[in-house]
Amino acid sequence: MPSPKEGGAPRKAGSAPKPPPVVFAVANQKGGVGKTTTSVNLAASFAAAECRTLLVDCDPQGNASSGVGVRRGSFEVSLYDVMIGQAELKQAIVPTEVPLLDVVPATQDLVAAELELVDADDRAVRLRHALRPHVDGYAFVVLDCPPSLGLLTLNALTAAHRVLVPLQCEYYALEGLTHLMATIDRVRSVFNPELTVEGVVLTMFDGRNSLTHQVADEVKAHFRVFDAIIPRNVKLSEAPSHGKPALLYDAQSKGAQGYLSLAREILEGPPGAAADPKTRQRGETAEPEPQAEPPPPPTTGARARDARPRS
Repeated sequence: MPSPKEGGAPRKAGSAPKPPPVVFAVANQKGGVGKTTTSVNLAASFAAAECRTLLVDCDPQGNASSGVGVRRGSFEVSLYDVMIGQAELKQAIVPTEVPLLDVVPATQDLVAAELELVDADDRAVRLRHALRPHVDGYAFVVLDCPPSLGLLTLNALTAAHRVLVPLQCEYYALEGLTHLMATIDRVRSVFNPELTVEGVVLTMFDGRNSLTHQVADEVKAHFRVFDAIIPRNVKLSEAPSHGKPALLYDAQSKGAQGYLSLAREILEGPPGAAADPKTRQRGETAEPEPQAEPPPPPTTGARARDARPRS
């Protein structure tokens, strides 16, 4: 995959109109499955592929912000100000050390947004209205969701075109996946009919564990699972403490290479689809395919054999 361009300026597109950005929500209400790690490193990998990318930190913990080197106190406007209507999105955008990658940071103030918006009629679409009209010039927008199915995650799913689900291969992960898919179905039916599940990313993968393979097989029987697998990797754990994506911390590490492979797979798209924003136009995509039923937790005995296409 190409290395980041020097200077950080987006490539000129000539006279042809730029395609609209693709908005990804990285979501899973279960904590500790690698949502923020995936958001940060996938966004950096898109940027390394010369796709101008905006990372939006929707988690009050602000880990995605610090993961790209934007520390608390280094900015005046955050996503909280945008969501309550006190600032426009462009005022909250902060450049990062990675060329072509910007971030909208978050702080703990974002917790208050859920309380302040609880009686607002447009509480579920605040982020969509603040985001979509103001991200022209970006190829991708990556939304890092908090580990819950509350108002912030609802706003992210309403603003997104596609959902990316990081999944750690353990027993309880499948139960969480069931709840997440039910929530996505409700968001699609009420707020965002174009929302689709891009696929499941297997994270913290340990091939020596037999349960890991069993859970992976169960998920593959019902959903599109990316070929790119993110292994357990110490460099992925160390990189945030240095305020860098793994791509800058150690580009040759297995973790960094895993996310580069994931970005390449998304850019190439599933068979028969064009996911590259350089060729994708909003009106060209077909209606979303029906979502598969979530898998049950793994049980002893034969597994589901009616393998279905990606959601």
